[in-house]
Amino acid sequence: MAETDASPFGGCLEKLKLYVRTRKGTILTAEILLSFIILICYAASMYGGYSAVAICEMVFAIIFFIVFMMELDKQFLVVNWLWSDLIRAVIGAALYLITSLICVIGGSGDGARIAGGVFGLVAGILYAYDSYTIFLDIKSGRQHTAAPTGR
Repeated sequence: MAETDASPFGGCLEKLKLYVRTRKGTILTAEILLSFIILICYAASMYGGYSAVAICEMVFAIIFFIVFMMELDKQFLVVNWLWSDLIRAVIGAALYLITSLICVIGGSGDGARIAGGVFGLVAGILYAYDSYTIFLDIKSGRQHTAAPTGR
């Protein structure tokens, strides 16, 4: 057997390195890391029920990260990936802002819950920024032609 310098995950690692350097890759990476930090904070608090938001949003961010990194959005054309990503980001921003405000306001005496709430507010802002950038991508991708009037 001949030895090769290529590792079995060489293509994936290269795609990962290149995708993380893009704007969308950086945003999704930050969303995943913030969701993980929030998950740890909520799990350490006395009220662990808020961790469900962090788990769901982290899983969805990982799925979209993999889809966009591996360019699966160009292969699976059945799903409109931009609109799906916009819906994910808008729902994530709303959920993080709502649950974080609840945790910060009602978390007296529970430092982990307050920390999770503060990180959640930052994540809510990041998800809102992601929604804004996706909206701009959708808006710029539309055709700027007039609709037929029937004449």
